[in-house]
Amino acid sequence: MNIHPLLPCETRPTDEARAWRNEAMRQIEADFNRSADTHLVRVELPRAPGITLYLKDESSHPTGSLKHRLARSLFLYALCNGWIGPHTTIIEASSGSTAVSEAYFAKLLGLRFIAVMPRTTSAEKIAAIAFQGGKSHLVDDPKTIYAEAARLAHETGGLFIDQFTFAERATDWRGNNNIAESIFLQMEREPQPIPEWIVCGAGTGGTSATLGRYIRYRQYATQLCVADPLGSVFHRHYGDRSVREVEACGSVIEGIGRPRVEPSFIPTVVDRMIAVTDAASIAGKRIISEILGRRCGGSTGTNIWACAVLISEMLASGQSGSIVTLLCDSGERYGTTLYDDVWLDDRKIDIVGPLAQLREFFERGVPVLEQSV
Repeated sequence: MNIHPLLPCETRPTDEARAWRNEAMRQIEADFNRSADTHLVRVELPRAPGITLYLKDESSHPTGSLKHRLARSLFLYALCNGWIGPHTTIIEASSGSTAVSEAYFAKLLGLRFIAVMPRTTSAEKIAAIAFQGGKSHLVDDPKTIYAEAARLAHETGGLFIDQFTFAERATDWRGNNNIAESIFLQMEREPQPIPEWIVCGAGTGGTSATLGRYIRYRQYATQLCVADPLGSVFHRHYGDRSVREVEACGSVIEGIGRPRVEPSFIPTVVDRMIAVTDAASIAGKRIISEILGRRCGGSTGTNIWACAVLISEMLASGQSGSIVTLLCDSGERYGTTLYDDVWLDDRKIDIVGPLAQLREFFERGVPVLEQSV
């Protein structure tokens, strides 16, 4: 019996199909072997003595974002389940970065790929998908991407690979070089090797599920904070589990925040959530880009604002320690949106105040307070 109505139901595989699948998995594993681990970047905090901030730089993956890990896991999961064959069209619902990474793996295996995305997705991401040989299918209402992806999969006889459902189960959270294991291994020789906090965002919820489960599995004292756009449902659901959907997320920060609680979001592994306005996220993105000397994406800015709040609280209580967060993707994907002041003005997003707050924090140690929801 097929366990999911949207998944292809494979009959007993032929020797030819089995050989193709083995070769497909070999190619993915070979691609992994060609890739080094991502860097852990230390950020000096001269106004926060005893506290160190680290950024796990996921922008250095071959497809330029954290979602490269997820795409690899989703393809291996689907291959092992018998959902992908040599002629399968791969369909995904995405805000962009996952689609770029999945297009890469589809191209690696010689498969057709279609990304269903909101029409507001940055032109740079659409171009990156095309560069990998994928096709973008844009919709006006972001809430319809799931149904549209399922429809296309039905029409093509393909696979809706469905990151929002399968992210948390496709990743081996016990280890196998997942992002959590990588962080703790890289922290081993640091002065404060066990972080007080790890901060990430939630789009599917797969990364926070992996981090939270691994922390508990290894019995670390580290706490997990999820930084969430103010318009997203996740922080509302965290506070009240009966809240499962909002009319619209409304955030311009791509990749994190959702209008519905996705199946892969596991709130019980999260210790705290911090809601962040778009203006604060964009200010965070710009200030960390100045510090690093290169452009970072919007969700990284969301993480930076949450880190500033946590560091401010640690300073106020006399606490020392380390904090690790994610540099999710490069800012080069947002040159015509988040880095365009005219684009921000058209959407009435004023970053002057939040940017001044973060400058005061990094340069003088002035506390950043959690924004009221």
